[in-house]
Formats: sequence, C-alpha cells, structure tokens
Amino acid sequence: MTPRAPATGAPGRWATPVALTIAGSDSGGGAGIQADLKTFQALGVYGASVITAVTAQNTLGVRAVHEIPTDVIAPQIDAVAEDLGVDGAKTGMLSSAAIVATVGDRVRRWGLQRVLVVDPVMVAKSGDRLLREDAVQALIHELLPLAEVLTPNLPEAEVLVGRTIGTEAEVRRAARDILELGPRAVIIKGGHRSGDAVDLLFDGNRFHAFSARRVETRNTHGTGCTFSAAIAAGLARGLDVVEAVGAAKAYLTAAIERAVPLGHGHGPVAHDWPLSRAPLEREGRA
Repeated sequence: MTPRAPATGAPGRWATPVALTIAGSDSGGGAGIQADLKTFQALGVYGASVITAVTAQNTLGVRAVHEIPTDVIAPQIDAVAEDLGVDGAKTGMLSSAAIVATVGDRVRRWGLQRVLVVDPVMVAKSGDRLLREDAVQALIHELLPLAEVLTPNLPEAEVLVGRTIGTEAEVRRAARDILELGPRAVIIKGGHRSGDAVDLLFDGNRFHAFSARRVETRNTHGTGCTFSAAIAAGLARGLDVVEAVGAAKAYLTAAIERAVPLGHGHGPVAHDWPLSRAPLEREGRA
C-alpha cells in the first residue's frame, strides 16, 4: 500500500489530539498498550494503538510472548496515520530487529520523528527480558536517531553506553553520549538510584532535573510505559519537551502515590487518578 500524504503534525485537526502507542500487550493491564491507553485517556488525548507482541503477563511475571508479524504491524501504523493523524507517538516493546526496522520505516514514512518518544523497553519489572539481543543494535541504529525523546532507565542507559553508571557525573556523561546516538533529547530515569527519584533530561543544550520524593511501594508495574506515554500525550497537546516531561513526572508521581494493592507481585499504578480520584478529593471524600 502507498500511504497518502502524512496526516500528522497538525494540532487542531480534530477536537482531541491523537496519541499513538506502538508496543506490546500486557494481559495483566498494568504495562504496555493497556497502560499507555489508560494514560492517554487520563491526560485528555485520544489513544490509538499498534500491537507489536502479545504477552501472557501479570504482576508476577511474563509467562509467554507471541510477536506480531511485521506485515501486520506496518498496516496498523498506516491505518492510524492515514485516517486519524498522529500528534504524539511512543514506542514500547519492540522485541526483534525486524520489528524495530519495520517501525522505523513507518516512522520515517509518516514523518513522526518530531513527536516520537522511544522507551527502550529491555526488561520487564519482574526481570523477564523483553528485547532480544539482535534487537539492541537495531534499536540503536534504526530508531534512536528518529526519536524526539528517549526515556531509558539506568540499566537501559548502561546497555546503550556499554558501561556502568553510578554517580551524578556519570549520569550526565551517559546522557551526553546517548544523545550522540541520534535522539534530540534523552531523559535518564532515576528510579534505580537511591534517594529521591530524580530524572535527568538533556536536550543538547542544558540539563533539566525533575525530582520527586520516593514512594515506598510495590505498585510500580508499568511505570516506564506510563511515563513515556504521558510525555507523548504532552507532545500531542502541543507542549515542548521540557514541559511534557515535567507534566509526565507530576502525573506519574501522583499515580504511584495513589496506587492500591492489586495482584501478588508488583501492582499497577493508578492511571486513572485525574479522572476518578480528583473529584472525590475536591469533595473531601478521598
């Protein structure tokens, strides 16, 4: 199929901005496509989805993974882009080199680079690997140069730079090195470091630190997916990168604080808090 001219990059085309997630499905609902769509809804953008893999997953771990064929992934992207347009986009689980290449091709074809958030999903919260070895180099060479924002956690950043990262100076050096791989901005998340949760954004000109008090909880399943989806929602709404990251940090922090236990492992965050919790709080019933 030959796509029509890109329908992207036109804020106001519809009454509600459109955000697209290209990721895996989490049957437990706490991460992946499901978390992304919940986040989009909570933040006031219309969510569309492209499923790259189906996982049998819950709060305890990943039991099985079935990759979607690339000749089904590409038409999913085309179907959304040619009809709805895409004001913001994010990628999540892209488990093989072939899937990475397919997504990269469609990102270029539809001109999504300036609204694309890449979450380099490598390992699930349970420790199960979600990115095959052959896909790591493909991700680096095919997709990172297309990203407006890249959102690695500390272990993912270490894979990208090929060394351990510990100190603040090492985080800053890693951010500079990762930016040389092609993304316009990189934010190294601070969830794996001690102390307050400090995410460090480098946009090529300056560093921006986003800090929040660390919440002691097991309910952190899907936080990376949720954060990147919230950034994509911000870009879809016309925010710049710094504004989108700041809004995403505030949203995720509140979602972690408001999470209630669900499941026997790492439970999900409260994605819906702006919709269902805020009215109760205003009425003093939370």
